[in-house]
Amino acid sequence: MSDGDDDTTELSPESFDERLTEAEEALDAAETEADLDEVEATLDDIEADVEAADLPEPDDEDEEDPAEELESRLSDLRDDLESQRGPYAEDAVETLEEAKSTITDTRWTEQGEGEIVAAVETFADEFNGVLDASVSVDGDDEDALTAAVDDAVSAVEAADLDADEDAETIADLIEVADGLADGLDDAQEWDDLETREKLQVQGFYDVLGHYKDYPPELSALKEHEKRGNVEMIALAFESFQSDFMQEYCIEAFTRMNDDSAYETIEGQAKRRDKGVIKAIGKMAAEEGVEMLVDYVDTDSDPALQKVVFKALGEIGSEEATQPIANKLVTENDNVRSAAARALGLIGDTRAVEPLSDVVADDDVDSVRASAAWALRQIGTEDALEAAAGYTDDRSFLVQREAELAAEFLGDDVEAEATV
Repeated sequence: MSDGDDDTTELSPESFDERLTEAEEALDAAETEADLDEVEATLDDIEADVEAADLPEPDDEDEEDPAEELESRLSDLRDDLESQRGPYAEDAVETLEEAKSTITDTRWTEQGEGEIVAAVETFADEFNGVLDASVSVDGDDEDALTAAVDDAVSAVEAADLDADEDAETIADLIEVADGLADGLDDAQEWDDLETREKLQVQGFYDVLGHYKDYPPELSALKEHEKRGNVEMIALAFESFQSDFMQEYCIEAFTRMNDDSAYETIEGQAKRRDKGVIKAIGKMAAEEGVEMLVDYVDTDSDPALQKVVFKALGEIGSEEATQPIANKLVTENDNVRSAAARALGLIGDTRAVEPLSDVVADDDVDSVRASAAWALRQIGTEDALEAAAGYTDDRSFLVQREAELAAEFLGDDVEAEATV
């Protein structure tokens, strides 16, 4: 409490109103930071007393709550107090640090690069006029620009400006710093460009002469595919929002079989896009194996499993052998068949035994034929012998695979005899 009056009088709503009115008058009369500090201390005392006071509660819902009214007045006075503080040199420094981050974190167009140089040069001239400093821009690259801003920050800090005595100088510095921020905001950023403008800048349309396809983007895509420009197809894939254009890019990646495109389409693959997964297989991107193996167990989506199995088979990573082999006994016969063929593409000899079991025991002849085909693709003597034992099989498909395996074994035997 502020003085020794009776608690009932001191902590009544009326007494708080009087104290808040006095604090408001003191705030209006404040001229220095020290004056404002005194007002803030007074408000702290009043707030503590309000919290400790046993103020009367309203009798009904429509009646104002004295405590809430006092807290609202206190909050308003604190807001007014903060608005009267400063300006501070630290405010200018904060704006300059933000400007430096804008320079380094923004991708600028060629036009924008020239505009930010002009903005920093203008700032340096104005800053030197306010603080009698010697900040200069020694170059037009990012390092030169940020160095000039750093020099300005150092000059502000070295000036040790007082909020009361140097208020006018500080206000001018803040204005100059804000001018730099505005100049950077007005400079052309990469994100300001439309999609076609961005592609134009990056040379996407440079391959076009006379084109017939519409839109011209399609003509450019076809030409880039013809020239093997994977990076340009990737640029288009990331730029176009059209489903048609993105699908064309995926098809182009699939035809080009270049794993340098993997990073571009990985995000789509993580969303289980079957066309993208097919492309990953065609480009034999080993970086995708771990992700695709995670999809092997998606039994609720057999169509996805079939695409994943084939992609893993085309990549040929033996890391996928056991997970796929586990699917040789799954309920869906199409998935079992796809798993068998994928194992044949991988060529891991560890698959010979489970594939042999499928040929011998599976109830579906098409699955057995796929397993026999896979054994023939693995091509070791054990694998060929396992497949060749079914030349009299009930299924023509299995019989045909067995005959081909037997022929290959016969050729090998003849070659060994000749040697």
